[in-house]
Amino acid sequence: MAETAKLQLFVKASEDGESVGHCPSCQRLFMILLLKGAPFTLTTVDVRRSPDVLKDFAPGSQLPILLHEGDAKTDTLQIEEFLEETLGPPDFPNLAPQYPESSTAGNDVFQKFSAFIKNPVPAQDDALYQQLLRALLRLDHYLCSPLAHELERQPQLRQSRRRFLDGDQLTLADCGLLPKLHIVDTVCAHFRQAPIPSELGGVRRYLDQALQEKEFKFTCPRSSEILSAYRAVVRPR
Repeated sequence: MAETAKLQLFVKASEDGESVGHCPSCQRLFMILLLKGAPFTLTTVDVRRSPDVLKDFAPGSQLPILLHEGDAKTDTLQIEEFLEETLGPPDFPNLAPQYPESSTAGNDVFQKFSAFIKNPVPAQDDALYQQLLRALLRLDHYLCSPLAHELERQPQLRQSRRRFLDGDQLTLADCGLLPKLHIVDTVCAHFRQAPIPSELGGVRRYLDQALQEKEFKFTCPRSSEILSAYRAVVRPR
């Protein structure tokens, strides 16, 4: 336990310079540490006002950064792997998803969203939006399809009742997808009046369930932070 007390996560600060800012990778690792229940220190970094705050241990690195016993880790996926290996049972929960498909479900949504929301050519909007909807539909299908453990209990089950990607508990898969999915919903609703459609019941239920979990709700940046980050790259309508 003494070892885990030396974990320090550095994340992007909001425009006020103190609270958590817009950065899905930062939120991803913040969620993982909260789900692990390990002691750690969170430091928000305002890179505009204090650009040299990281120079002593991670010069030139992008946030997020994990500091562990003086060793700076700067790659998000490697940090995730390190936390899963270091903070494991019996002291801490295993967050790896049971089903490999849970880790890849929705992995193209953010790419399709970025192409749509940053598109500079109005004539291409409809086609790019349809590509985003198809990606969301594939995610919706996964969320609505019963997994093996559900069918073992209820062989006749036609629609999944699980809360998250892999089951009823948040996993690494959710930590990777939910921050990005929240951005998609927030940005599309504001700039294109096109939130994730209610017809995609699995995706809407997934987001609603996540917002009831403190590990997701507490780590979310304010909507104004997300919108401010995208205002400069979204073409006015």
